[in-house]
Amino acid sequence: MTGTTDTPPHTAPAPVGLRQLKKRRTQQTISDTAVALFLERGFDKVSVAEVAAAAEVSKPTLFRYFPAKEDLVLHRFADHEDEAARVVAARGDRSPLTALREHFQAGLDRHDPVTGLSDHPDVLAFHRLLYGTPSLMGRLYAYQDRAERALARALAAPAAEASLDAEASLDAEASLDARLAAAQILAVQRVLALENWRRVAAGERAAALLPQARAAAGQAFAHLATGLPHYA
Repeated sequence: MTGTTDTPPHTAPAPVGLRQLKKRRTQQTISDTAVALFLERGFDKVSVAEVAAAAEVSKPTLFRYFPAKEDLVLHRFADHEDEAARVVAARGDRSPLTALREHFQAGLDRHDPVTGLSDHPDVLAFHRLLYGTPSLMGRLYAYQDRAERALARALAAPAAEASLDAEASLDAEASLDARLAAAQILAVQRVLALENWRRVAAGERAAALLPQARAAAGQAFAHLATGLPHYA
């Protein structure tokens, strides 16, 4: 979710112009307005026109920012699309899997919503909306695909100096080996996060679950290291 993770070491955000900053703020306002309405009344019971009216923008303006209704919700995942790729690119002398494991476990320690280990009421409500709406889960696959492609590029790049926003075809950027590895790594992180969310949603406290969640992540990445020795 937007703004929930730290920027990996050795990376610095590029300066943002006033026009771009205003665009981002408008986009965030529209998304926040939409999510509030969806949480209150349900995703399928709120129209795009109602969201636009509540956000005080026109429907054409809304669609310029969000091509699909589902994107109004999934905008909160936008920052995470290339997160794993950025971690690998900034890994220093660590292996890709070590860097990713440490990053995931650090997220658990701070109860980052993206790890599933957060029992904040707003986070739980958002996750119930997400996982309880089939069309949102279907649209999420597009975000996951882009994350997978970005990670594959990072894994394939010499010295982890990947071009994370390259427009060239994936075949030219990453080997099949890197693409398969990226798919496995992100699948493991997704399953770990879903299991954490399932237990928290069932009433367990995030703080009490932390040791188990850290141990599960360590075990899962150990299995990845066995199957993906090139990246370990």
